[in-house]
Amino acid sequence: MQMVGIIIGSFIIVTAFNLFLIPHEVLSSGMSGISMIVGMITPINTGVANLLLNLPLLIIGYKMLGKRFIFNSIFSVFVISLGLYLVPVFPVAKDTILSSIFGGALTGLGVGIVFRSSGSTGGFDIIGMIVSRKKDFPIGVLLSGMNAVVIVISGFLFNWDSALNTLVSIFVTGKVVDAIYTDHVKLTLMIITEKGEEMRNHLVANLYRGLTIMDGVGGYTNGSRKILISVISRYELNEVKSLISEVDPTAFVNITETIEVMGLFHRPSP
Repeated sequence: MQMVGIIIGSFIIVTAFNLFLIPHEVLSSGMSGISMIVGMITPINTGVANLLLNLPLLIIGYKMLGKRFIFNSIFSVFVISLGLYLVPVFPVAKDTILSSIFGGALTGLGVGIVFRSSGSTGGFDIIGMIVSRKKDFPIGVLLSGMNAVVIVISGFLFNWDSALNTLVSIFVTGKVVDAIYTDHVKLTLMIITEKGEEMRNHLVANLYRGLTIMDGVGGYTNGSRKILISVISRYELNEVKSLISEVDPTAFVNITETIEVMGLFHRPSP
């Protein structure tokens, strides 16, 4: 089902780009926006540019991030790049502002579906995750800064109306992604399970984040339990839920919003 979700989400993104954003010189956020710029000012197709720009990031991410997450991201980038190459650029609407809003909403819908399928659309998300793991730098601030660069480039290369419309599109995309996926960058998991040691080994082997383990007792059964607590990024949520289900489908999992994290957010080096 994950592959189906990635294909559907990626196709929605392609529709948003080639039918709403690119015809009006409105850019998307992230590396996709850079790919659009390359496609608009050079003979290189936007899909080819998207693949070439994302390829080195995906290779680096494969070595530093979860293999399943990166594999799904590679698949998404491939589908998007192929779609951008095959689907003709055609303006569905004449109004630029409406196209910016609707294109941004469709992009957010597609990205949200890809996120829920344990993947990403590559680009700035991978850069942000790598930097935040190495430097404990707020990923939201980093992504906002990189997207601001896309907006400024849009203003200088095209016109400032295009830049402002790009800002509108990026804002709408972010809001839709938050509504579909989650609006908090960091989440706290509390996992209560009878298979504590198996769960610990499975998560430590596949998850970059650290774990805290406590002993617990069932209120009704009086049986022993293990309570595992971890803080993750929103991009890892579906992958972690899959990992938990693989060990104990009956585990009780409480997911809460995390406002701020102090100390090491990533797992310390051995």
